[in-house]
Amino acid sequence: MIDTHSHIYQEEYDVDRAEVIAHARNKHVSKVVLANVDSTTIEPMKRTANEYPDFCSMAMGVHPTSVTADNYADELLAARAELANGSYCAIGEIGVDLYWDKTYVKEQINVFETQLDWAVELNLPVIIHTRKAFAEVFASFAKFKGKSLRGVFHCFGGGIEEARKVLSLGDFFLGIGGVVTYKNSSLPTILEHIGLEHILLETDAPYLSPVPYRGKRNEPQFLEQISEKLAEIYKVLPEKVDEETTKNAQYLLFSI
Repeated sequence: MIDTHSHIYQEEYDVDRAEVIAHARNKHVSKVVLANVDSTTIEPMKRTANEYPDFCSMAMGVHPTSVTADNYADELLAARAELANGSYCAIGEIGVDLYWDKTYVKEQINVFETQLDWAVELNLPVIIHTRKAFAEVFASFAKFKGKSLRGVFHCFGGGIEEARKVLSLGDFFLGIGGVVTYKNSSLPTILEHIGLEHILLETDAPYLSPVPYRGKRNEPQFLEQISEKLAEIYKVLPEKVDEETTKNAQYLLFSI
């Protein structure tokens, strides 16, 4: 399995990162994609990837909640410099987040669209973060029609119409993590209408642990619980989920 979205470079793992990775390998997780947040996370992310190069790949981008009117230009410069000099499999995580605060919506959209430009220029997939902002994200994508963008809507939290709209954009996938296991989640009902060929596995570790670990620190090894829930939804064996989602991840993130 491939965990297509993780933050195991964060300080929550400083004491036992090696054990976390060993546990993941024991659960047949072969790789994780480390998604960047902003300029403060670049160095710890690179250190982790350099220490475990056969397990970790990196995505570079500026997270929407890190954007302010004062800092966004510098944040973009830092991310762009890394893309010029480093080895990254995607641009992310990027997007628009209006869940907590709408103060910097214009700046968020500017930063998002700048990074979509980079994705086109560099022929890299994008890892999209969106909360309470599907309309804004889709409006930005409309400006790039015909530009062959591809990627994943990480931690997908929309309804069936948003899911269909995502898939209509082209080579896009839905990133499914621990939320699908929650009792009140609408995702199982939505996924009944979305084929497994459009799904990627992710944890978003250390956040959003699946049941029965909800409320605890998330880890890549918990892809097992997510895969089992998807197997239940799709009425297939977990091995089929693992096979299909791994193929999807390799196609999107590692085919160049």
